[in-house]
Amino acid sequence: PHARGKIYVQSQGITTIPNAAFNWNTFLQRLEINQSADNLHVFILVCGLRQVKDPLYLVDAFSEWHQEEPNVYMVIVGPEVDPVFTREVKAKVERVAGVRLLGEMPQEDLHAVLKNCFAMVNSSVSEGMSAAILEAMDLEVPVLARNIPGNAAVVKHEVTGLLFSGPQEFVQLAKRLVSDPALEREIVANGREYVRTCHSWQMERDTYQHLITKLEGGTEV
Repeated sequence: PHARGKIYVQSQGITTIPNAAFNWNTFLQRLEINQSADNLHVFILVCGLRQVKDPLYLVDAFSEWHQEEPNVYMVIVGPEVDPVFTREVKAKVERVAGVRLLGEMPQEDLHAVLKNCFAMVNSSVSEGMSAAILEAMDLEVPVLARNIPGNAAVVKHEVTGLLFSGPQEFVQLAKRLVSDPALEREIVANGREYVRTCHSWQMERDTYQHLITKLEGGTEV
């Protein structure tokens, strides 16, 4: 917001409401993932299917990893924004092992999926402030994000998440996260604290209410 020559910066407020009735096992069966849930590591990539989100960036490297370790899966979830590109994504995913594709989901179901998955992935070429990354942090899920300015503004490497610069580095970091529960716990705790300190929806609401009150009263802000 901007008023009378003064600029106010208000961070995006985040709130998550997972669907309590969501059944994770049914979700896995729907995706034809037949591994035991106990030993399963599902990585969720949340994005609209368009080129700037680069959903295919990690597919080949992830598929190779899945063939070494069949209990790791990547699930790409998001609306079909670009019909031509969507066909390309579908064709590619059908040809590789260990990667699944799902269309748009209701927000509460998506939050339930995030809460149940092992980690959330962002592979965008360009990104503003990703709500999905902040939502994953709020849901206490570790984040692996491509090292671009928008993501690096939110994800501090090895503190609030992990940043990768290429598909092979992604796999290395993902393997490290799987094998190091202490690192996972630390990243999750730091991510949750970051969102609750810097991206509280109550704080965002209070800031705007204060600003509106000032403006309505004609008071200089």
